[in-house]
Amino acid sequence: MKIKLLGLLPSEIESVVLEEGLPRFTAKQIVDWLYHKKVRSIDEMTNLSKVAREKLSEKYEVGVTAYAGLAESSDGTKKYLFPVEIARPGGWKNLDGTPATEKSAVEAVMIPDEDRATLCVSSQSGCRMGCKFCMTGRQGFHGNLSAADILSQFIAVDESDKLTNTVFMGMGEPLDNYDTVKRVIDILTAEWGFGWSPKRITLSTIGVIPNLRRYLDETRCHLAVSLHNPFPEERYAMMPVQKAWNIRDVLELIRKYDFTGQRRVSFEYTMFAGYNDDKRHADALARLLSGLECRVNLIRFHKIPDFPYDCSPTPVMEVFRDRLCRSGVTTTIRASRGEDILAACGMLAGEHNKKNQ
Repeated sequence: MKIKLLGLLPSEIESVVLEEGLPRFTAKQIVDWLYHKKVRSIDEMTNLSKVAREKLSEKYEVGVTAYAGLAESSDGTKKYLFPVEIARPGGWKNLDGTPATEKSAVEAVMIPDEDRATLCVSSQSGCRMGCKFCMTGRQGFHGNLSAADILSQFIAVDESDKLTNTVFMGMGEPLDNYDTVKRVIDILTAEWGFGWSPKRITLSTIGVIPNLRRYLDETRCHLAVSLHNPFPEERYAMMPVQKAWNIRDVLELIRKYDFTGQRRVSFEYTMFAGYNDDKRHADALARLLSGLECRVNLIRFHKIPDFPYDCSPTPVMEVFRDRLCRSGVTTTIRASRGEDILAACGMLAGEHNKKNQ
């Protein structure tokens, strides 16, 4: 199996070219081809000598994975299916000592909105957080994506050159694969990389506190926190991670950081009819977030099999929104996109779920 160049940092690419006996300046050329020109093969790196390209091709490949499936919503949202090969959890190895892998697939969603094109990317195949209202969480954890797997989602979609923003809100918990996600963010925001402003990137998390602290210290990107219920016992019933990372502890950490300037923090709140949508919940949520410069996004729940709750009716969501706003918490109802192609929040399942249906 060839080694993928996509996802390597300039210093790592320099080590590759020196190991292969190529001139040091070749590394800068390769970085430009990978992250500025976004090529798919080493043969496309035409300012490298033919000898250099042939030598690199013996052991290396660019590593961009083309999408294997595409669905388009009536609202213009597009869902892409990407095949991935992931290391099997548990440290399994083949007889030759190489890591054992298995084939899977993940989904990325491109959301157009006037002059914006936002890509919702996946960071894991499946998820180990176990949120009961999420199709990804209900399929269990299959493995972490590599940097090449994640970057392929940016490069291989049809809108690659038109993307304006990204949200790490696809399959998986980004902070559960933090080192790889941080590497991708570094590549996205570096001048030698994609050259994006951190303001174009948002990471969504249930609140993995150790890596949340690292994310807040090591990046200037936006943060979105999956909250969904202000009462610990009720949140735990829907989100088992509440036991490990209490939402109050998550908020205690967030309050130590400045969100009054360019960086923003928002809270995702999925509305379940008769479960978390009354005045008691609105008032408790307002108290929980009191004094924090933030926004609450109310999300329509999209029905999934074998789950007892439905989405709150629109009038109930509007009353909930208005009560929060009157309490001083900026709150909006997020427009639902891509539901007809199972691309909306909580509906991404990838290949593992398709095999099990």
